[in-house]
Amino acid sequence: MFLGQFAHTLDDKFRLALPAKFRARLADGIVITTGTGKCLHIHPVAEFQTIFNRVSALPLLDEDAANVRRKLFNSAHDLVPDKQNRIVVPLALREYAEITNEVIVAGAGQLIELWNPAEHQRAQQVLRERELRPNGWSDLGI
Repeated sequence: MFLGQFAHTLDDKFRLALPAKFRARLADGIVITTGTGKCLHIHPVAEFQTIFNRVSALPLLDEDAANVRRKLFNSAHDLVPDKQNRIVVPLALREYAEITNEVIVAGAGQLIELWNPAEHQRAQQVLRERELRPNGWSDLGI
């Protein structure tokens, strides 16, 4: 599982050094794609295969299923970290998440999120506000 947050920077070639504690799970390759809330999702390639299989089994002519396929697959890139455990974050994904130089690498359980620091701070504020609501997270059953 992926846990914790790390502040990193992209180098001049837009490479991101993966946090040391995540490297072993990502050594065989990753899939990076758009996430929710202007972040990027990084999945170990083997786990993304499970997602791929589930989404691919959805009806081809169903509009909602087509939108899910587009969201996940159109922006996805499969990558293998280099010998220094770095990946190049593709331009289209950097633009989507508004990542220029600084990036927050956040463990999110089964995946990793990459955030522009200002967007991450906004998302964290939304979480804090939700915690203060009378039912908090009870609508999710937790």
